[in-house]
Amino acid sequence: MSAPFLHLKGVGLRYGERAILDDITLGFAPGTLTALVGPNGAGKSTLLAVAAGDVAADAGQVILHDQPIAHWKAKALARERAVMPQDHAVRFAFTVDEVVAMGRLPHPADPARDAALIESALDKAEMQGLRAREVRTLSGGEAARATFARVLTQDTPLLLLDEPTAALDLRHQERTLRAVRELANNGACVIVVVHDLNLAAGYADRIVLLEQGRVAADGTPDEVLTREHIERVYHQAVLVLRHPQRDVPLVVVADS
Repeated sequence: MSAPFLHLKGVGLRYGERAILDDITLGFAPGTLTALVGPNGAGKSTLLAVAAGDVAADAGQVILHDQPIAHWKAKALARERAVMPQDHAVRFAFTVDEVVAMGRLPHPADPARDAALIESALDKAEMQGLRAREVRTLSGGEAARATFARVLTQDTPLLLLDEPTAALDLRHQERTLRAVRELANNGACVIVVVHDLNLAAGYADRIVLLEQGRVAADGTPDEVLTREHIERVYHQAVLVLRHPQRDVPLVVVADS
């Protein structure tokens, strides 16, 4: 594993009297896929937004390439990290093609490379047949796939994806996580928020389990997705089995 190039050091964030993030220290390395999991309100999306530089922490620092993320210029930062937010809505009459092509805006113009990346992203997101559609006419899942294609087209070494599979059907959940896994295998650093623990187990090298703004567990899927950890954090009885093909934890709900 490579040395981390994104560090969160003692990060904290408060909204009024409530601590949303509390003393988070994590490092993320190239060539890895990290899943952030935890119950609603655990701080997953907020942590991702702070890591992206979109929300400023009240305490601690976020360091990208040995430089505080707040010191990066917007265009340079957009060449280093791509962000897929939960909200995929586009409020203007752009086509899918136009939205996906926006991923190339931070980069110097290179028509041949730009076109190749756009075509590859549309293929991976299975959006070729919808490329001429206005994005406001898409279903929620189709809009999510268009946004994912835009993120792929941005071609950055760091990707931060907030629930990229939430609106997707079974096939596209798997295709999306497979594409993300391939990016990590090719050297990208990927951080993804997911609610589905079995998707996290199937594709992530590392899982960070959050509870009330703190890290409750951090490690491999086998280390984090234990019955003890899950039942304590989620307050739900579960069984943790083995996936018969992938040899990773398989979490199923148990009778209370």
